[in-house]
Amino acid sequence: MGATATEEDMMGKVTCDIAMSIDGFVAGPNQSLEAPLGVGVEQRLHRWMFEAAEDNAAELAEITAAKAYIMGRNMFGPDRGEWDLTWTGWWGAEPPYHAPVYVLSHHEREDLPMDGGTTFHFVTGGITEAITRARTAAGDGSISIAGGASTVNQFLAAGLIDELRLHVAPVVLGEGERLFTGVGRIDLTPLTVRHTALVTHISYAIG
Repeated sequence: MGATATEEDMMGKVTCDIAMSIDGFVAGPNQSLEAPLGVGVEQRLHRWMFEAAEDNAAELAEITAAKAYIMGRNMFGPDRGEWDLTWTGWWGAEPPYHAPVYVLSHHEREDLPMDGGTTFHFVTGGITEAITRARTAAGDGSISIAGGASTVNQFLAAGLIDELRLHVAPVVLGEGERLFTGVGRIDLTPLTVRHTALVTHISYAIG
């Protein structure tokens, strides 16, 4: 089966790309500033992005093709409570999104423009406000639910994701933050599957 969808196919869709272990975890325990996904987990889940980018170029291109993104606060940064306004994300001065990013939070913060076209918008009205604003920003383009597990699970439970793209690393983590917790029954239609040395890419249409 093929591995990619055309840009026309993705117009207006809400997608989710997320790396996970074979046993369903997208992050491990003991997350911190030094280990955002838990000790040793970043390398295990995301090696395919950094060590084999050429082999996985099609999937990486799909991840960055969205016209707007939504993520949870934990994906944006390690702190809780009131914002540390010196923190501007894990990605340096030029994040890889190059589009509006809506960050779910319980605390207000001014918009944060970054180099390369990324602007972080901080949303206090939950997933409904985030998806409404992202749809306005994206127009006919796709919206990506970027993570982490809690955010993806909320959107799955609400039936707001059209296409789920799992990037399954050959590792069993045993504990951490699990995908599909509390989402109820979801009917999936297989679309594509492809594997390289470090990952298996599987995509599903939802509903």
